[in-house]
Amino acid sequence: MTLKEDKNKIKSGLYIVSTPIGNLRDITLRGLDILNKSDVILCEDTRVSKKILTHYEIQTKLISNYKFNEKKNLDKIVDILNKRQIVSLISDAGTPTISDPGRLLINRCIDENISVVPIPGPSAITASMSISNFSDKFYFHGFLSDKVNSIRKDFEMFKNLKCTIVFFISAKKLIKQFENLKEFFLEREILICREITKIHETFYRGKVSEIDNLLFNPKGEVTVIISDKSNYKSEENLNESDKNKIRKLILNKSIKDIVGIISQEKNISKSKIYNYCLQIKNEK
Repeated sequence: MTLKEDKNKIKSGLYIVSTPIGNLRDITLRGLDILNKSDVILCEDTRVSKKILTHYEIQTKLISNYKFNEKKNLDKIVDILNKRQIVSLISDAGTPTISDPGRLLINRCIDENISVVPIPGPSAITASMSISNFSDKFYFHGFLSDKVNSIRKDFEMFKNLKCTIVFFISAKKLIKQFENLKEFFLEREILICREITKIHETFYRGKVSEIDNLLFNPKGEVTVIISDKSNYKSEENLNESDKNKIRKLILNKSIKDIVGIISQEKNISKSKIYNYCLQIKNEK
């Protein structure tokens, strides 16, 4: 099939079409073709969806289908599908039904033997995981709850998982969870992806124990990735060999330089190295 395939060559049914999570150029050619040939496009917010459709000069009819009217719309949409029409489902950003509406409709289509076809494309989950250096075996939780007690229960469950952890949260809410993150994941590393593919896209990498030091912009949507347990060795202590090396280095190196040298070679906290250097200095 070519990109300009005839509409009658596209099988009727429900198409789950991924749309950009920020940069409009990230949509696939196949996604554009399906949207252009659809009889109806289901979307969360028509104002948001019109931006990309207008950009690509797609004039297909839109039907608002969001969390609070999804159930009410079911019969109407299934009726359209039973007339052998092409219906596309899109979300405000990324892959539909992943932390977005659509499951009810898919379940109904499966029950009524209506074709459901994925049109792959942008996803904040896979985009974030692709640039992490953590295990590619991961658990995706979706959006964290707004309730502090629920978040703590989730973190309690997360910490026992033997895989990388991925979740969504707003930047503003994430800052309020720094203390909880340190309580449950102190020895792990974290990757915070903010406003992925957008103008103000930013990536923050570091240890959870040092998360307070991040120069973090509290705006926009965030994908958080926390390393699995096996990503880290437990922190070492200074052995006699380390101490002897520090005693030699301190004769012609600054404490700052020594901390940098030893922490690069060994998994020893900078504070332990620094304190031992001070101890030697005080002996003199």
